[in-house]
Amino acid sequence: MNRKPIFAANWKMNKGASETEDFIKSFLSKLQGQDFPCEIVIAPPSISLPKLADLLHNANAGQNAHAIQIAAQNCSQFDSGAYTGEISVLMLREFFVHYVILGHSERRAIYGETDAIINAKIKKAREANLKPIFCIGETLAEREGGKLESVLRTQITGGLDGVSEKDLGETVIAYEPVWAIGTGVTASSQQAQDAHAFVRSVIADLYGADAAAKIRIQYGGSVKPGNAAELMACPDIDGALIGGAALEPQSFLEIIRNGSAD
Repeated sequence: MNRKPIFAANWKMNKGASETEDFIKSFLSKLQGQDFPCEIVIAPPSISLPKLADLLHNANAGQNAHAIQIAAQNCSQFDSGAYTGEISVLMLREFFVHYVILGHSERRAIYGETDAIINAKIKKAREANLKPIFCIGETLAEREGGKLESVLRTQITGGLDGVSEKDLGETVIAYEPVWAIGTGVTASSQQAQDAHAFVRSVIADLYGADAAAKIRIQYGGSVKPGNAAELMACPDIDGALIGGAALEPQSFLEIIRNGSAD
């Protein structure tokens, strides 16, 4: 199955509007004239979404701007109302957002998001035709305790409960071992491949072999220019969700270039 790789930059709580402008101008300049067989996605903080949308969609953004999709880092499971600090999917649509990161381990661990909340957000995103980047992953204690597969299966089945096969087809799964996020420690290519293959097998159990063969599964967890090629060479890894290494234009570009190499 020929799945188009997707490389997504998750800036987390970094880069306000002025830094976003600096990054995009530099990145577009470096991207000029290059054509990679992948999707490129940038997820800035919500406050920087308007600036990113302007830069990528106005007449002066440059010929490569069409190759970059905008993602949000989160969304509400509600349409509107008394939810201070939240952002609805319809608000995100106004800024040309196509993807939304949901279920990230930081949202689970710091803000207490459960599989049920993540499931509600995935469904709400699909109602607005946003494409979820659905994050799953185990802690070090869970891996060392032999719970890797049970944790991933629980997160997948809970997060996708009631999600149709059609909506699954517009969803990207991001496998991120929690112990490798921002630590500088990366899962070996074999560890990553084994986990991705297991995730695909769970999707096959839930939706069938065809859906499993089509869905894209990213790897996230200290992805860098130096390890991108080895990780992306694995048959079940279809791109990367990148944190710290995507905060600098040249580093992000090198990950895309190295990860896209034949």
